[in-house]
Amino acid sequence: MTRLLSIMDWFSPLPVFEKVFWTVALLFSLLFLFQNVMSMFGSEHDGATGDVTDMLEADDGIGFQFFTIRNMFGFFTIFGWVGLAGIHNGFSPTVTVLTATVAGLGMMLIMAAMFYYTGRLAYDGTLKMQNAVKASGTVYLAIPAARTGMGKVTLQIQGAWRELDAITDDAEPIPTGALVTVTSLLDNQVLIVTKQTR
Repeated sequence: MTRLLSIMDWFSPLPVFEKVFWTVALLFSLLFLFQNVMSMFGSEHDGATGDVTDMLEADDGIGFQFFTIRNMFGFFTIFGWVGLAGIHNGFSPTVTVLTATVAGLGMMLIMAAMFYYTGRLAYDGTLKMQNAVKASGTVYLAIPAARTGMGKVTLQIQGAWRELDAITDDAEPIPTGALVTVTSLLDNQVLIVTKQTR
């Protein structure tokens, strides 16, 4: 109770203009912190309950998103603190509001760009065999002719080098070290390759 009274004693004499910035800065700092803590702990939502956590997490999406709840919290957090800095540095109300707004918009832009590029870095490591078609590789284990046996090919798919089973329709076996091109797939699991001719 004593602490609350001391806070009120500090807050009450402040000019209204400064009170607005203190209120915005503290409120949105807490909301911004709360949202990020909830995100770190992987808060689940199904979009149906409509509670505060659902609302905070509902701005996940695809592409470059400038106007999101997260970005708005970031805007008002920076807006409040930069505004207070402007007031304490003797800026006029107009310059203070303008500076705080520009800083807030800059924060929104940085956050939008950060989440956009972070999302683009997310990588699904699941191998999609279809991506191997038309790719070139090197025979690692000799491939018998005319689908009479299976060999292995080393090639790059989805940014990683992989060693995969391969067969060929060529009339001649393909020796280790030969360059091949993937022509198609068998049961979406085995590469069908042909020897490259130079």
